[in-house]
Amino acid sequence: MKVDQNVIEDVVRQVLNRLGTTGVAGPVSGNGRTRRHGLFTDVHEAVTAAREAFEQLSGVTLEGRKRIIDQIRRVSIDQCVELGTMEMEETKIGRLAHKIEKQRNVGATTPGVEFLRSEVFSGDYGLTVIEHAPFGVIAAVTPVTHSLPTVTCNAITMI
Repeated sequence: MKVDQNVIEDVVRQVLNRLGTTGVAGPVSGNGRTRRHGLFTDVHEAVTAAREAFEQLSGVTLEGRKRIIDQIRRVSIDQCVELGTMEMEETKIGRLAHKIEKQRNVGATTPGVEFLRSEVFSGDYGLTVIEHAPFGVIAAVTPVTHSLPTVTCNAITMI
């Protein structure tokens, strides 16, 4: 595919013109006391909170984690229309039907604790046991295009 330099310049010009009329969002500010639960002003705050949550979650049994994931799945499936609509209204990106379908599919198909099976191998060289275990905090930037399905999927797979 050959790209015409004039087309690229025209697209950049249009984007810059739109930014000039709508403005660019400034940095997040605040003292942290007025923010909503789960929203942070910087990555360090988020990682600290995630580490605390990880420590708490580490004490939960697999059955307890399954119950947590089941609730996430239920909300993702039962409220996919509402969640997809909220995301569409906030981002103004994409197609509503796609957002709804993606949220429903994430709740229905994302692998959870049912995939955490122990494996054992024995042979001439001894016994090997493979057990999956939590390994720490994962920090990720969530894409704006499908933010709710991404967060839902990450929560199910990480819990």
